Amino acid sequence: MTESSAVQNPAPPPKTLQRRLVVEVVEARSLLPKDGQGGSSPYVVAEFDSQKKRTSTRFRDLNPVWNEALEFVVSDPENMELEELEVEVFNDKKFCSGNVRKDHFLGRVKLYGSQFLKRGEEGLVYYQLEKKSVFSWIKGEIGLRIYYFDEPVEELRPPIIVAEAAKVSDVAEMAKDYSGGPVNLQHEGSHSPPVVSIEKSPSSAPVVHLHPEVIPAAMASPIPTTVQQYPPPETRKMQAPAPRPKLERVRVPKRPSADFAPKEIPNQNRRFSSEAERIHPYDLVEPIQYLFVRIVKTRGLSHNDNPYVKVRTTGHFVRSKPAAHRPGVPPDSPEWHQVFALGLHSKLDTASSTLEISVWNSPSEVFLGGVCFDLSDVPIRDPPDSPLAPQWYRLEGVEHRCISGDIQLSVWIGTQADDAFPEAWSSDAPYVAHTRSKVYQSPKLWYLRVAVIEAQDLQISQNPPPLMTPEVLVKAQLGFQTARTRRGTMGSHTPSFKWNEDLLFVAAEPLENSLILTVEDRTTSKEPLLFGHLVIPVGSIQERIDERHVPAKWFPLEGGNGTYCGRLYLRLCLEGGYHVLDEAAHVCSDFRPTAKQLWKPAVGILELGILGARGLLPMKAKGGPGKGSTDAYCVAKYGKKWIRTRTITDCFNPRWNEQYTWQVYDPCTVLTVGVFDNWRMFGGGGGLPEEDLPDCRIGKIHIRVSTLESNKVYTSSYPLLILSGTGLKKMGEIELAIRFACPSLMPDTCGVYGRPLLPRMHYLQPLGVAQQEALRGAATRLVMAWLMRADPPLGPEVVRYMMDADSHAWSMRKTKTNWFRIVAVLAWAVGLARWLDDVRWWRNTATTVLVHILYLVLVWYPDLIVPTGFLYVFLIGVWHYRFRPRIPAGMDTRLSRAEMVEPDDLDEEFDTIPSSRQPDVVRARYDRLRVLAARFQAVLGDFATQGERVQALVSWRDPRATKLFIGACLAVTVVLYVVPPKMVAVALGFYYLRHPMFRDQMPPTSVNFFRRLPSLSDRLM
Repeated sequence: MTESSAVQNPAPPPKTLQRRLVVEVVEARSLLPKDGQGGSSPYVVAEFDSQKKRTSTRFRDLNPVWNEALEFVVSDPENMELEELEVEVFNDKKFCSGNVRKDHFLGRVKLYGSQFLKRGEEGLVYYQLEKKSVFSWIKGEIGLRIYYFDEPVEELRPPIIVAEAAKVSDVAEMAKDYSGGPVNLQHEGSHSPPVVSIEKSPSSAPVVHLHPEVIPAAMASPIPTTVQQYPPPETRKMQAPAPRPKLERVRVPKRPSADFAPKEIPNQNRRFSSEAERIHPYDLVEPIQYLFVRIVKTRGLSHNDNPYVKVRTTGHFVRSKPAAHRPGVPPDSPEWHQVFALGLHSKLDTASSTLEISVWNSPSEVFLGGVCFDLSDVPIRDPPDSPLAPQWYRLEGVEHRCISGDIQLSVWIGTQADDAFPEAWSSDAPYVAHTRSKVYQSPKLWYLRVAVIEAQDLQISQNPPPLMTPEVLVKAQLGFQTARTRRGTMGSHTPSFKWNEDLLFVAAEPLENSLILTVEDRTTSKEPLLFGHLVIPVGSIQERIDERHVPAKWFPLEGGNGTYCGRLYLRLCLEGGYHVLDEAAHVCSDFRPTAKQLWKPAVGILELGILGARGLLPMKAKGGPGKGSTDAYCVAKYGKKWIRTRTITDCFNPRWNEQYTWQVYDPCTVLTVGVFDNWRMFGGGGGLPEEDLPDCRIGKIHIRVSTLESNKVYTSSYPLLILSGTGLKKMGEIELAIRFACPSLMPDTCGVYGRPLLPRMHYLQPLGVAQQEALRGAATRLVMAWLMRADPPLGPEVVRYMMDADSHAWSMRKTKTNWFRIVAVLAWAVGLARWLDDVRWWRNTATTVLVHILYLVLVWYPDLIVPTGFLYVFLIGVWHYRFRPRIPAGMDTRLSRAEMVEPDDLDEEFDTIPSSRQPDVVRARYDRLRVLAARFQAVLGDFATQGERVQALVSWRDPRATKLFIGACLAVTVVLYVVPPKMVAVALGFYYLRHPMFRDQMPPTSVNFFRRLPSLSDRLM
């Protein structure tokens, strides 16, 4: 077929699916007035995937209704969840009074593609408008309905273009002149129209359009040398041009939005634009104003049954708890003693709002009186001011109704740093008991050492089984912890048994439990025979803080009816000189011993400001299908102190702005911060029990305190990552401000680096690795049980996640990670070996000559070797100073190999013990593990072989080799006695660095001799 006929009869174009995203802008509420006349003329701009569209302008409307749909083309549907949708609200400057240069910013909302739903599953969601910067004054919310759908479209085949190579290059040069970057032209055989794709950075990425219809005509005629001047991309996208043929848009590649690296948040330390404004004492977080209302009591009320109080403002309405009546107090004087905290989103709330406080009778809803306050007259309280004293106010009412009585209350405006805020009933917290911010303390943990020495007067059977020695052992139990001794050795002359064995337990204060010891005979395979038992209260056991000797005591054993059954010789003590490990060693936040008298003074203060989170994913279903919500709170742990922020309900971008402090005794410790979704607040009260609704983890980060510079504020955003059986997933971002306040190079701070990491007892009487792991598991369970008893409880799933209780579990991914960590550590040695190889093979003549000169200098002046080495290390440290980390590091996905892990490895990592998988899967994993073990076995064998060859040099296993080796040693001895050592060193160095023309490609004689030495591998069975 000829080329012309192919053009006249083209094949039918194929149909493909094209994804489109629709953003329906429904309405906005309570916008700020920005036009200077008490109103605003808002419009909405939405940007997605390098496309920007806007709605029409609503004239002078603070609650505008648009009901307009903005449609976007999704260029990469597979990666849509990584894309970001930004919706901004502006006030149109055309309708403002005066000379206004630009449109006023009214707020914005940022959403991610993972929050979008398919058409038919969407719902109307109202999002709180957010600030663009700290100094923005934003208020209101916007209602959006977002969904996507796929529709079939016909792909246009490109026309066949016959053009000279010079003209095609001219087109490339034209585009290159415009963009300054590389150009890719589509050729024949592609299934997209011929367009010019210009690659540029995402921040200033231009989009070039070409008409498909005009390309053949343009190719047939000479290409003009002038280039049309396009307006800036932002201006071009906002223009509304006249109708014209549809242009094909070229998507400029950009980095995915799911960046797993921490980012610095600029301009967070300057909180106020005016010096006249009040300065918040907590300088790491942004102060949020609240209206505090403390309802104390009333007196002289009208006849009532069960009164309650209503508190109402322009944007809030709350109701108090039922009143309480103290004994001996008249029934007309009920009490509440309750504090409310109502959020003030802007200064407009205090300038044009009133506060109404009314008293009502509960059964009949009869109005009993009320008072009103103008919020502009409410005083402002800043800590450390004393609490505002409550005052009596006369209750007022409507006409023709008898109102009597007074109410005692106080009203003030404060921030989240107010003393009353943690216990206040917040206006956005429906489940108050589970949404308040709290501070927890881990229990004080002790190691309990039980030294079982000897037992006497045991009632042993007179007819033991023939040829069998009694197998007597001691079993000790403390709560859920159980331990047994080995079989005791029987005395030759007296019926006594000796063990001399130590058993260790973890005890938590208050020391209310009892230690139970039983002596058992397990000679037969049946039930063990009980000789007697002993109960010792833990609170009566002696404490020790060092290695001093604790005297042992005899304790009588009791039988089932309280009779004497023998006695047990024990040495008991509570070890206060150890640090009880209750968290993983690599994320340990405290190394102090249990005994407080052994603590060193603090070296600084760690301040943490929890600003908020961004882009959290829905964690629970809400309302109808396809709708979700997240009730997020944050937990931070350092040392024995745990903090929990308040829960912000139904919000994907919560702002906590809470600040906490810890004393730092050792900077080489780790701060752990985690974010969780609150489920326990839905338990109890007629629903499911709290234990059946564990909180869901959203993500956590670790920050090592020693990586923080002294007295510097770090304000950063960290990704919240979760690794599950389905892979790595980004759940959002958390914004933190952190500062380590301490003297930079004072003796106390620097002296910490010279002290032992663990207390003294860990080195005098060390614990085994397996024993430490068992005790750590027991300590974790004690901490979980203790924090579960708090109100609100800190669930065991939160404690285990924060303390990395499962870090010791087997994982193929962690094994590979540790292997590559070792490879990275040894990379410098490999690099040095390669550099030496390049030098000795004269690949760079100048470098090899300089090495010869340096070698001669060091040989002739050996005193310079050590100073030169330290100088080199110093220069390396100075050079790396410019590459120092600017912000504290978070979770490293590349180091953890979380992005490239195999699905089967993840399934194995999250499998239970014992395994819950099918036998075929378990068998396949076992076979794979055997293959890896075989490789490891071969490596161990190679190491053993090399060591045995070294031993064979003088062991005469190979007599000829030993004779040659000791003869060579004698010759070297004579040479070194006769020849000066400097000459020997120069000769050896120059021989090693000799030119390749004097070098043989075969292995040297010494290597060949060593490889021929015998090993013991040929004797293995």
